[in-house]
Amino acid sequence: MKTENIRKYDTEVVIAGLGPTGLTLAHMLGMRGHKVTVLEKEPSFYGNARAVYTDDECMRIFQHIGCAEEIGKDMLPDVPVQFVRTDCTVMAQYLPKKKTYGWPVVNFFYQPYLETTMTEELARYPTVTVLRGRELVEFQHDSQGVTVVHQATQEFRFNDGDDKKAQGDGKLDPQTVRAAYLVGCDGGRSFVRESLGIKMTGKSFPEPWLVVDLEQKEGVDELRHTPYFNFVVDPGQPVVSCIQPDKFHRFEFMLKPGQTKEYMEHPDTIRQLISRYVDPDKFIVKRKLVYTFNALIVEKWREGRVILAGDAAHMTPQFMGQGASAGFRDGFNLGWKLSAVLKGTAGDSLLDSYGAERHDHAKSMIDISVFLKDVVSMTNPVLTGVRDAFLKVGLAVKPVREYFQEGEFKPKPSYSENSYLGLPRKRRKSPEGKMSPQPEVRLIDGSKVLLDEITGRDFALIGLGADPRTTLSASHQEWLESLGTRFVSMVDFGQRPQGLHVSHMTVEGLTEVEDMTGDMIRWFARSGYCKDAVAILRPDKFTFAVVSVKDLNQAVSQLKKQLGDSAVSYADMLITSTPDAVAV
Repeated sequence: MKTENIRKYDTEVVIAGLGPTGLTLAHMLGMRGHKVTVLEKEPSFYGNARAVYTDDECMRIFQHIGCAEEIGKDMLPDVPVQFVRTDCTVMAQYLPKKKTYGWPVVNFFYQPYLETTMTEELARYPTVTVLRGRELVEFQHDSQGVTVVHQATQEFRFNDGDDKKAQGDGKLDPQTVRAAYLVGCDGGRSFVRESLGIKMTGKSFPEPWLVVDLEQKEGVDELRHTPYFNFVVDPGQPVVSCIQPDKFHRFEFMLKPGQTKEYMEHPDTIRQLISRYVDPDKFIVKRKLVYTFNALIVEKWREGRVILAGDAAHMTPQFMGQGASAGFRDGFNLGWKLSAVLKGTAGDSLLDSYGAERHDHAKSMIDISVFLKDVVSMTNPVLTGVRDAFLKVGLAVKPVREYFQEGEFKPKPSYSENSYLGLPRKRRKSPEGKMSPQPEVRLIDGSKVLLDEITGRDFALIGLGADPRTTLSASHQEWLESLGTRFVSMVDFGQRPQGLHVSHMTVEGLTEVEDMTGDMIRWFARSGYCKDAVAILRPDKFTFAVVSVKDLNQAVSQLKKQLGDSAVSYADMLITSTPDAVAV
């Protein structure tokens, strides 16, 4: 591809939608210096709590984009998730205590707080422009880029309490922008996906549920008796009781046969339902809405320069709390790859690995969510009896109980064989294509941090007890350094080299750490290495390879090959002064 033949760009990437996925992607690109334009239909922030939960993998993503501390201030970590009877006696608990990826596995949030924080933090990036009240209405893509037409939104949400719509003033103000790539993060009714004609496969479920979001009135104390997240497995009417930060709480009620949307959303019905659990006079009803849910995934994640992410690419039933989390993962996976292509350090073909990697993992989350839905929403007396007996007998067995409590049933952050960017797995427990652990590590000055703070936001090479550069060729080291690669030497806690025979000076360009938990040392051992090994970690902390030091150059050659060649840096092709006709 010749630079002189490419039409100049107004922006590098247009993101349609500023929900969890669009926010994550905007951060991933903004922190890497890319010019990004985000189009958000809603003129003002849509302050509803839709998603309520995220996991340790996504907290690691927030850490990567520098938002974990601020977001965590408004979260409830380490909340037990329970199956309870109608009298709230506990049948089973999910309360994982391991922190393999450096963060608690269970984290409950209030979505308006989370999205507000992420949006405010975008101000750190002068290259990211958010246009609210602007909707994508047309786009044309070719081999060199995408031409996008956007205009003032003409129909948007009227308020937070229901699904009513408001109309715009009729002033369309159409504008055109040229970008290298367009990413559709525009939700389940994605205009981008529909325009591309990409189909979704899966199932839509007809069973309706009523969601009721509550806000505790000022000066009221009425939630002490509901400290955890509960699936109330009531055969008469299954209920979800969801703890949230601050003064908020959510209930969800499965509709019985014959109950209508109008009946369930009536204030008298709402009052009657929630009074079984809380005093309705002590709460404000923030939202009441009957909904159904989908378990769908796209057949194709990308069409040329146009890419789908978040709910535009997959829709997950809410029972595992993985809808928003799947979107965070999409933005994380796509962000660093798109950046590499835009900077010219990887070829456009790298973007094909995004859908290849994310598809099966997203599908596994959909499948486990559907399974949990079936378990929770049983109303048949015979089947509920079998379920309850299975829980009682199974959880009496320690290995089964620990398996459930630690959440081993949850799909691991692991990509399917032959579908990921990385070397092939040599054995079942090989780490390639899987997320690497993140232990707390100790530095030579005695300070302690999580490992990702050392490995950084680009590629990293971790040597087991040695400098990973020892056997690297000069050309490979130069190339890795051009990618911003960090070099780390790791030993087990208390095993740092010592004595007069050891060099007294810190090696330039190398960070030496001790694994305080042993998680990474054991990870190397499961990979078949107790010494003389190097791990190559991708920017998203998935493992490209773990190899012996003698095979490192060959592995780096494979990394270079899989990233692909590119002769284009898109930043060089940006229009330096934007024409008046284009507002970005």
